[in-house]
Amino acid sequence: MSSISRLSTVEVMRVAGARFIQFSSQRCADDSIPKHVLGCTPLGLSDQEAKDVELAHLLLAFTDMVGKQQYDRARKLQNLCHFLSSSTGNTVQRVVYYFAKALEERTDMETGRNTCNVSKSKDLVAMHLEKSMACCPAFFACFLELPFYQVTQFAGIQAIVESVASAKRIHFIDLAISSGGHCTVLMQALASRHEQPIEMLKVTAVGNGTASRQKLEDTGKRLAQFAEALDLPFSFKIAMVKDINDLNEDAFESEDGEATAVYCSLMRSSSMRTLPDCLEYAITALRKLNPCLMVITETEANLYSPVFEERFNEALFYYSAYFDCLDVCMDRCSPYRRELEETYLSQQIKNIIASEEERILRHMKIDVWRSLFAKFGMVEAELSLSSLYQADLTAKQFACGKSCTLNMNGKCLTVGWKGTPILSLSAWKFHAVSAKTSEYLM
Repeated sequence: MSSISRLSTVEVMRVAGARFIQFSSQRCADDSIPKHVLGCTPLGLSDQEAKDVELAHLLLAFTDMVGKQQYDRARKLQNLCHFLSSSTGNTVQRVVYYFAKALEERTDMETGRNTCNVSKSKDLVAMHLEKSMACCPAFFACFLELPFYQVTQFAGIQAIVESVASAKRIHFIDLAISSGGHCTVLMQALASRHEQPIEMLKVTAVGNGTASRQKLEDTGKRLAQFAEALDLPFSFKIAMVKDINDLNEDAFESEDGEATAVYCSLMRSSSMRTLPDCLEYAITALRKLNPCLMVITETEANLYSPVFEERFNEALFYYSAYFDCLDVCMDRCSPYRRELEETYLSQQIKNIIASEEERILRHMKIDVWRSLFAKFGMVEAELSLSSLYQADLTAKQFACGKSCTLNMNGKCLTVGWKGTPILSLSAWKFHAVSAKTSEYLM
């Protein structure tokens, strides 16, 4: 694993951004490379940091030309970015490499060079979302070595354990079960509840177009074996739908006397439709089950904006922090890291930057989720001190734990890297709604 440089990648991008704004008033001939992009090294930086800032500045200038549709000038900056960046270099070089590739594809589409079907990018991202929900070694390694996922998982499961504390029959609905690791955390917690033994834990895994039934069945078998080892009464159900929006209450086989809890990791990635359409039927179906709690983990970034420049800047800082974490937590030569960056993160960046109508990844920050959920009669619940303690304890188990930042946004926990939010964890309850809202939901 590489050592952490004095400036993080996010800090490099900020310095480059300030530098770009400072010199943005300069004008140059169309046939020249802007002088403010090359030279004028910021003071107080090491040689490598100065090179990184200059490279990031090139990327911002390239983006500016693309945004202004000055494609001839953009091509020259594009060539420089490709020459100076690398998919195997330091973190700044890697980030610039993938963002420059995405900008190149956007330029090719807008100038007619790329004549491929516009749905190609969408199909590729959908394919890699499918891999993320499967038992892919690269994603499993990412889950184990990066702190964000385990922090939100343990804190979220703690919230669910508390919400069903008095129940003997529990129905756990998982909208994105993947390998089921969080289910094992729940099972261990429930199996240790000796004062009020569990009569039955029923897990319903929702599978959609990005997850095959066979993979879900394999997950169910592993969980059944784990439950048997814990001597925990257990059943596993599968609810297959084409899209999360196709859910209905009949899919869950709910029974009287069950305490229902819902767990959703990255709901926005579970649907290929636009918000709020992707929520309407799913929330209506879940409401009818009267769950004790719904725990949601989401990407904490504003990647929903229709304005290209806003979306680019948000994505640049988000992925700069993410790549920084990868650089600290995973070896630079790790095949798992390479697969994550080249076949998954690169496609995410390309879909966000190069695509418009066909974009799949339209992540939103918790404040927007709050507004949407309020329309469905959902009320945010307080995360308990025990949940927050679990989050802090889990972060400290990682060598990089001090760089994993935990902050509260109202009742929501945000988990980030050196202050840049990566994921949010929130808990929700279904409260009574007005007749007008009820009519809308039905």
